[in-house]
Amino acid sequence: MLIKRGLIRKSQPSAESSHVNGVLSNVAMAYWQNRSNFVFDKVFPIVPVDKQTDKYVVFTKNDWFRDEAKRRADASESAGSGYNLDTSNTYSADVWAMHKDIGEQARANSDSFANVDRSATEFVTQRLLLRQEIQWTADFFAASTWGTDVTPSALWSTYASSDPIGDVETGKLTVLQNTGFLPNTLVLGYNVAIKLRNHPDLVDRFKYTSSSSITNEMMAQVLGVERVLTCMATKATNVEGETAAMSLVQGKHALLCYTTNAPSTIEPSAGYTFSWRGISNGQGLDVGIEKFYMQKEKADRVEGQVAMDNKVTGSDLGYFFASVVA
Repeated sequence: MLIKRGLIRKSQPSAESSHVNGVLSNVAMAYWQNRSNFVFDKVFPIVPVDKQTDKYVVFTKNDWFRDEAKRRADASESAGSGYNLDTSNTYSADVWAMHKDIGEQARANSDSFANVDRSATEFVTQRLLLRQEIQWTADFFAASTWGTDVTPSALWSTYASSDPIGDVETGKLTVLQNTGFLPNTLVLGYNVAIKLRNHPDLVDRFKYTSSSSITNEMMAQVLGVERVLTCMATKATNVEGETAAMSLVQGKHALLCYTTNAPSTIEPSAGYTFSWRGISNGQGLDVGIEKFYMQKEKADRVEGQVAMDNKVTGSDLGYFFASVVA
């Protein structure tokens, strides 16, 4: 209360004092990356396998390209040939796992907004999706992996002199004449994608027909591939407790390749991901999540696992553009 000139006057509560800050029950913020940011499960087929390690068959390529048919005289045998099988190739699906514990005290004191089970599941799943993306990048989106590595003399970010359409056509021709298959997929690091979308060579193709921004579908049309995929995953490179340091998972590269839409026993694919069913409730296609009680810790444990091996199954079906933009 305020006392002034002998009068007693009650003070009015301020806006700040009239409300005790709490936690909103319908709003929370979590930096969950959209599943569409990841490309590890979109580029090459995922092969669910029943055994953690095993062999897979590769047909000897040269046997399918030799011209051995001959003219056949009347009442004579036809020319004979055959193909060989390479059974020396193996995969070994490494198991990756992590968990998040929900203590009894944390559960008892959680506010209604905090669906602790769902949040823990999302957290573990997100981290394992990121692990798969990082592993895919190390195994497939790197130099010295594919049949051809190139860095154009004029980088695609040098608009005045670069020729990305011609460079991609050279890559397509190289793969075609070495394998008989025309590349159907182009994977772009995000920095490469934004440079290509604004490259005059691509913009000029649409300036009279569309006012829209250049999309992946439009780039695929110009570059003569079935699809263009843009990598958008982000990772933290610091350890816990350090200042946050963020970066894109994929570098300034591009991968041109031929890949099948689904696992095939006869059609080649530049790569496959072998995913073991043993840790994903028999699916072999996604993260396996379990929840169980930890008596010693007095906590519910939400644990996730993935088991995969990324294999280059046709290096000559891939053409890699390394550090293609500045």
